[in-house]
Amino acid sequence: MFARTPRLLLRPGWPEDAEALHDAINDEAIVRNLASAPWPYSRDDAEDFLSLPHDPKSPRWLIYRRTAGAPCLVGTCGIDMMPDGSVELGYWIGRDHWGLGYATEAARAALQTAKALGYRQIVASHFIDNPASGNVLTKLGFRRTGRTQPRFSKGRSCSVAAVEFELSLENDMECDVVRPLAA
Repeated sequence: MFARTPRLLLRPGWPEDAEALHDAINDEAIVRNLASAPWPYSRDDAEDFLSLPHDPKSPRWLIYRRTAGAPCLVGTCGIDMMPDGSVELGYWIGRDHWGLGYATEAARAALQTAKALGYRQIVASHFIDNPASGNVLTKLGFRRTGRTQPRFSKGRSCSVAAVEFELSLENDMECDVVRPLAA
């Protein structure tokens, strides 16, 4: 499954993306804000991520900036089924691309896809020391649940307080910003 926004192309990752993925995420400032990425992040970790099975109900995308020249990987985005049955939005953006609105733009495309897949409610969270991610979630229409829970960060090797958010795709979201593309 692919999605296109005005500035980005979201597409599944392929084995040949391992070097670009490793180069983009191999930054402790990024990995420390993720739950499941290890630190240090090796080329093998990138290859392992790219070899995960593709589940059409839980799409994961590499985010590429649409340019006239060579494609530029700026991060990843996806929706995932959690053990408790909830559906979670996750994303990260490479440091060179922070502050440009790519996280909001890519996540909006992921949410539109989630709505098209029939999901009605999406959850998300951010570690308490990463308020920029909370700003992204707020721009997308997420609302704080009022809960802050410990969540394990593989990159930090410890649990960190995470602020929880939720979004109703039926009532809270405008979905006319992007066009999903068939795989």
